[in-house]
Amino acid sequence: MSNTTKAFRGEILHFLSDPAKDNEQSYQYFEDGVLVVKDGLVETVGLASDILPTLADDVVVKQHDNGLLIPGFVDTHIHYPQTEIIGSYGEQLLEWLETYTFPTESQFGDTHFAKPRAQFFLDQLLTNGTTTALVFGTVHPESVDAFFTQAEELNVRMICGKVMMDRNAPDNLTDTAESSYEESKALIEKWHGKGRLHYAVTPRFAPTSTSEQLHKAGQLLKEYPDVFMHTHLSENKNECAWVSDLFPECENYLDVYDKHGLLSKRSVFAHGIHLCDSEYQRLSDTDSSLSYCPTSNLFLGSGLFNLKKAEEFNVDVGLGTDVGGGTSFSQLQTLNEAYKIQQLRGEKLTALKSFYLATLGGASALDLDDKIGNFTQGKEADFIVLDYKSTDLMRVRMNNTKDILERLFVLTTLGDDRTVRETYVMGDLAHDRDNKKTSAL
Repeated sequence: MSNTTKAFRGEILHFLSDPAKDNEQSYQYFEDGVLVVKDGLVETVGLASDILPTLADDVVVKQHDNGLLIPGFVDTHIHYPQTEIIGSYGEQLLEWLETYTFPTESQFGDTHFAKPRAQFFLDQLLTNGTTTALVFGTVHPESVDAFFTQAEELNVRMICGKVMMDRNAPDNLTDTAESSYEESKALIEKWHGKGRLHYAVTPRFAPTSTSEQLHKAGQLLKEYPDVFMHTHLSENKNECAWVSDLFPECENYLDVYDKHGLLSKRSVFAHGIHLCDSEYQRLSDTDSSLSYCPTSNLFLGSGLFNLKKAEEFNVDVGLGTDVGGGTSFSQLQTLNEAYKIQQLRGEKLTALKSFYLATLGGASALDLDDKIGNFTQGKEADFIVLDYKSTDLMRVRMNNTKDILERLFVLTTLGDDRTVRETYVMGDLAHDRDNKKTSAL
């Protein structure tokens, strides 16, 4: 991190609250703005005409034309070991696990195998403008060590955890209730709070954990109340039926986790498609969050997420790519599919709400909105520059937009990794599209 003051000038947008609640009071937009960064943190943001005269003579102002500066994207659910099976054909959730996921994850007990894949994964995130993510490892502690080692070098704010899985999985991918507790505890002590890194207690999902193991997960949350909890919830109808058979004493799928003490401010449940009102209410009561994973939900045929219902119950929602069930690292492409899901539900997803979900909404869902997600003073200066002319089609389409709202919508329908011109981490350039090196993987 450079201990200097830097300034970035261009079109700037960031959010202060949820557009679905506060409408036009939810964001700040500067057609000609300046973002000032000092020692890796946001010093101020505002109109260029107001800020430029206040800057010291030695402050270099970097100009960004034909683009938009926004906070870095936040991915609230993704599997780094599944990068190499993205786009695999033909299965729904349970078959996907057996056919593709488990065979792939079995290789991550080898640190030498895991490290280059962690590096490639993080490179893909930055290439796509994602500066913070909540990440699944595998059952192997080595997978988490490899991930955090690479993330620490890049100085990115990342959350990861070792999968806890003691049944209904191949023998070479299962642990025990006690070993999962001990290994998770050791990883928490080693990595949680180190630099910009956080640990997530990570039972894969209810069917692959015994009640004993889920109790151990809850014990970890009590012992380390500032760690995260990350798992799956109500993704697939067959999965939901299986959970009902495995835990007949529980009222519903969420109740399985609730009875084991796994709902809290830092608990993030991926998918949450097939929920009843009492589950939404319980998520709201405990400040737990949902991760909305549009490309995965469509690709695996899981269902259509009910964003309006989550809003009705005041449940925080972030955006997740869910690679490799999801089909793109790009949050722009993920928003493309989210819009279509809301259309199929007979609802609208505005461009403002889309970009909120991908930035401050994700930060809020992860309980990190005191550190990232917008450009208020003191926040960490993770941000990206989106290019309005990244493709010929986008350039032509942008010529026919009349305001920022239309441009935002075009970004979500035509944008992808090519649209991310630059990615900055704590004010330092971490990805430059025009000078990008090819990954060694």
